Amino acid sequence: MNRQRRHFLKLAAAASVFPALPKSAWAQAYPNRPARIIVCYAAGGGTDISARVIGQWLSERLGQQFIIENRPGAATNIATEAVARSAPDGYTLLLVTAANAINATYYDKLNFDFVQDLVPVAAMMRVPLVIVVNPDFPAKTVAELIDYAKANPGKINYGHGGAGGPDHMGTEYFRLATGTQMQQVAYRGLNPALTDLIGGQVQLVFATVPAAIEHIKAGKLRALAVTTLGRSEALPNLPALSELLPGFIAIQWYGLGAPKNTPADVIATIHREVQAGLADPKLKARIADLGGEAMPMSSADFGKFIQADAEKWAKVVKFAAAKAN
Repeated sequence: MNRQRRHFLKLAAAASVFPALPKSAWAQAYPNRPARIIVCYAAGGGTDISARVIGQWLSERLGQQFIIENRPGAATNIATEAVARSAPDGYTLLLVTAANAINATYYDKLNFDFVQDLVPVAAMMRVPLVIVVNPDFPAKTVAELIDYAKANPGKINYGHGGAGGPDHMGTEYFRLATGTQMQQVAYRGLNPALTDLIGGQVQLVFATVPAAIEHIKAGKLRALAVTTLGRSEALPNLPALSELLPGFIAIQWYGLGAPKNTPADVIATIHREVQAGLADPKLKARIADLGGEAMPMSSADFGKFIQADAEKWAKVVKFAAAKAN
């Protein structure tokens, strides 16, 4: 892992060295034809919507279409491998997420190395997870949830949208932090998990805020806490889990990645325009509407962020004995 970390941070640092080219020279060099943003999930979900928001922004700013292409399957690995194997010219980008960082250790056998085969381009946004339970569940606070789980080991069934995803690993992280036992029930996506939670087939889900917020507002689900260090603007009256478990953070996040050896000036162009979008009031409002928060940072810092996230989740994967072959 140390060798991979050094290699990844070296790539990230290289990506942050922006050549001193005038804007006109950049525009002539890149892009001069449509580009693709590959999304690891099906159309319609939060990841897909986020990609379309930034794709539209880049299209308007750079004068070429940034087309969204959905390649779901294998817990993000099909899309990730496709981008890792594509030409390093900036015309094929990956919408990277927390799942990519988790998969670096969750899967033993992959045809690519996420750390070595892709380079971080631009962070976009972070999305909190929210702990939701069925309204009939006896716990009304996180403290009561922990007490109930300890008094009833293995009797809470929690749902998640797919093995190895941030909702799955977020719940396992919670178990690690609290010393509780719960049984997992895997679904093909968060929406089916939330449907069964509403129906009482499972008792708890760590859901993304965009997926759960309308159910919370409608009273179909009870929210206990968000999993960011501070409170979420989307649910300002809800406590952060870190208020009870200091330092606890488990989020979904989105950004752009590119194949290694993508020219630094191309990465600089994309990064510059994404940063401009994250500072734009209308785009920031759109991100807030999705339940997220803008996450501006340099390409190098994005690389460090991904590496730290991967190392954190590696410990959770080990604790949960969660492995996919």
